[in-house]
Amino acid sequence: MSFDGVFTYAIVSELEEALTGGRITKIHQPSAYEIVMLVRARGQNHKVMLSAHPTYARVHLTNETYDNPPEPPMFCMRLRKQLEGSIIESVRQVDFDRIIIIDSKGRDELGDVQTKRLIIEVMGRHSNIILVDASTNTIIDSLKHLPPSVNRYRTVLPGHPYVAPPTHGKLNPLEATEETVLKKLDFHAGKLAQQLVSAFSGLSPLFANEAVFRAGLANRATLPKSFLSLIDDVRGRRFAPMMYTNGEKEWFYVLPLRHLQIEGQPFASASELLDRFYFGKAERDRVKQQAHDIERLMANEKAKNEKKLLKLEQTLEEAKQADTYRLYGELLTAHLYAAKRGMTEIEVANYYDENGGTVTIPLDPQKSPAENAQQYFQKYQKAKNSLAVVQEQIERTKEDIAYCDTILSQLETAAPKDIEEIRDELIEQGYLRPRAAKGAKKRKTAVPELDRYVASDGTEILVGKNNKQNDYLTTRLAHKDDVWLHVKNIPGSHVVIRSKQPSDETLLEAANLAAYFSKARHSGSVPVDYTRIRYVKKPSGAKPGFVIYEHEQTLYVTPDEELVRAMKQRQKQQAAKPS
Repeated sequence: MSFDGVFTYAIVSELEEALTGGRITKIHQPSAYEIVMLVRARGQNHKVMLSAHPTYARVHLTNETYDNPPEPPMFCMRLRKQLEGSIIESVRQVDFDRIIIIDSKGRDELGDVQTKRLIIEVMGRHSNIILVDASTNTIIDSLKHLPPSVNRYRTVLPGHPYVAPPTHGKLNPLEATEETVLKKLDFHAGKLAQQLVSAFSGLSPLFANEAVFRAGLANRATLPKSFLSLIDDVRGRRFAPMMYTNGEKEWFYVLPLRHLQIEGQPFASASELLDRFYFGKAERDRVKQQAHDIERLMANEKAKNEKKLLKLEQTLEEAKQADTYRLYGELLTAHLYAAKRGMTEIEVANYYDENGGTVTIPLDPQKSPAENAQQYFQKYQKAKNSLAVVQEQIERTKEDIAYCDTILSQLETAAPKDIEEIRDELIEQGYLRPRAAKGAKKRKTAVPELDRYVASDGTEILVGKNNKQNDYLTTRLAHKDDVWLHVKNIPGSHVVIRSKQPSDETLLEAANLAAYFSKARHSGSVPVDYTRIRYVKKPSGAKPGFVIYEHEQTLYVTPDEELVRAMKQRQKQQAAKPS
């Protein structure tokens, strides 16, 4: 993984410089695995992300905004009681491993000074955040509890002594010499990168592969030197945070990775790099957890409607045979004398055919000729009556499928705060049963909270992330001369530029937002229609979020996540300025 001991060393350097001596002012727990700690140090406010997520575990300073649940979880309340108001004394790394310890000193209820130890173990699916009483090494609480039945080596439960994860006898690379490197390597066995990872603590395959690559034809003379050269850069804190991508996969690291042979994107700090790399990733995971039932429901609804559509189209084809059934009934009635019970078909003259042709009429041998004729008249009447009804049902079913597609698309780009609005909408539309949830009444009457972005020239751009927000933005909030955008014939967000005459650049940036927050976000050259709000109408009785529009023009853009992020950062900076 990229977040190895080397990356931890870089992060601890940043945290140590920013947080030491600072006061912990507030603690939040936006999700099951994440803690956000606000620290006031040297006249500045710092936000620290502590994540024990099975996939996205990390620790870093962050500028992102996280939505918090209305009721804080128990672990968050315990942290607040024990840590809020305390002063951070030190931030350190344990033995070059992916373990960070934050010691803070504060007073308890009796006014006695106590030191609390917050231990963050960044260990993939085994990651954890543990609060320990430093004086007794006793666990106060932890994000994840680990009973003896799960792990015989150590128990992570309140009241138990804290035991660090096993080290497996690996060496600290900061203490390595050429001699120790040579002792740990068997050049005849091959797989030198793997040997380095096995011998030294905190090293990832990324670091080991880089050391082997820089050694050239790796041998006893070159590999120890290239390895120790990289370690010397770490020891001297000569970091160069970079993100790399080949279009399919992404990597990040605090040292240049020449072995990837890809141009990297530089960042000012390791924390800024992590903010960018994990932009949306952990949030997407939270949304999937919160909206799993909605996603499954809408996928099932879509599949059910698609089956229904096939049957309706089959019924429509049969209904189109109405004239044939009438013809069979009339001709059979005219030729009853020639038909006999038991016949499977009869060929009769077609007196409607100017050329005097004949028609072969299929018969039910169990019925009399008159009964067969009557059956054809009944089929004709049924088909005639159903033609208009089936056509109407087909249109309604297509609308239902499009609606399901829209909801599924919105779930792909929704933030956690958007999920409840989508849930409320589905309750109103009859897809979900009402829940007796605290604050539900308040949510329904609340004004939808729109996503706001700022274009390069400072123009505000608003984005609706679900149907409630789209309806509110387009039909109530936007002015008649504002410019409205939406991807062409694809489910997506309504986007509004708060300007009568936006520049070409702003128009392209808004089109990028419309494409990014749509089902086509991973496509290239996405068509985006734009027009004035005055030309956008919501038909009477239409489903939420559905509109029709005219006088549109079309732009073609390729969604750019970096551009979206830049516009969001601009909005945050603008919002932070004193009014």
